[in-house]
Amino acid sequence: MSRRGGARRSWTRISATIVVLAVVGATSACSTRASQWDDSRYEIASGGSDGVYFAYGSELADELSASLDVDIVAEESAGSVDNLLRVSSGEALLGFAQGDAAADAVAGAGAFDEPLPVRAVARLYDEYLHVVVRADSDIDDLGDLSGMTVSLGAENSGVHVIAARALDAAAVDITSISDPQLDLRESIGALERSEIDGFFWVGGIPTPGIAELAMTTPVRLVPIEQNWVNSINTRYSDAYRPSDFPVGLYGLDESQPTMAVPNYLVTASDTPDAVVRDVLTGLFGARTRIAQDVPAAALLDRRQAIFTGPVELHPGAIEYYRDQRD
Repeated sequence: MSRRGGARRSWTRISATIVVLAVVGATSACSTRASQWDDSRYEIASGGSDGVYFAYGSELADELSASLDVDIVAEESAGSVDNLLRVSSGEALLGFAQGDAAADAVAGAGAFDEPLPVRAVARLYDEYLHVVVRADSDIDDLGDLSGMTVSLGAENSGVHVIAARALDAAAVDITSISDPQLDLRESIGALERSEIDGFFWVGGIPTPGIAELAMTTPVRLVPIEQNWVNSINTRYSDAYRPSDFPVGLYGLDESQPTMAVPNYLVTASDTPDAVVRDVLTGLFGARTRIAQDVPAAALLDRRQAIFTGPVELHPGAIEYYRDQRD
């Protein structure tokens, strides 16, 4: 037998083995999916396309689609309030929500007329209140916004919830502000065209759309004072904490004080436990890959993910985290 013929037959055997292993691997991957999944199209309510929610949701949808062999996609939305409504109604399987909006949802307070049947899957990362103005603006603090045209966030967004609370804490009459209720993409465009004096945004850092804006239009962030944060916590909940934007972010020459609020991944209370466990397995398994495109994903921590109060963890999430401790 020639060496060439032996090599050819050896490669044939190796190729066959690879094919078998690939089939077995694919079958194994599919077999790990819970039986409660079906052929439906699942959605992740993910905010506007220029925000961290959508970037994170799109990456997570791709990962879950590939690992579970399900049809799941990220869908644009108005933000936290809208996401919570979609999840509670069954329109979306998962959704991103600010901790304060989620707390209102389970209590039937604020923007919600009655308690919503939603549960937390994980605490993901903290979001930061941005009050964005042009670098050459005369606006130096929240008090200067009175009489200005400022977007306080889209209707049914968590941004609008925080904007109203921050203005109230700073003794600014919200009715004195002309609010076009723009989403992030619309706000960025309007500020570029000088159609508005500024806009509010709540998101992870860096928020992609604002980072891109800062590359072409110099911007500043209006400071949020710590005593305002304390006032908001006293009146509403302890969901907020003082924080800072670091030097260099969005081209900032100095750090600026602001406030942060945790962000949760949520689902309906009647979502099957096994489905939630599959989602968490995919979420944590893909953390490093997602973080390459969405830096906020690197902040996901299994030890911190369970702290979602006052929103209860879904029973499937409780099972997952308990299993990880064993």
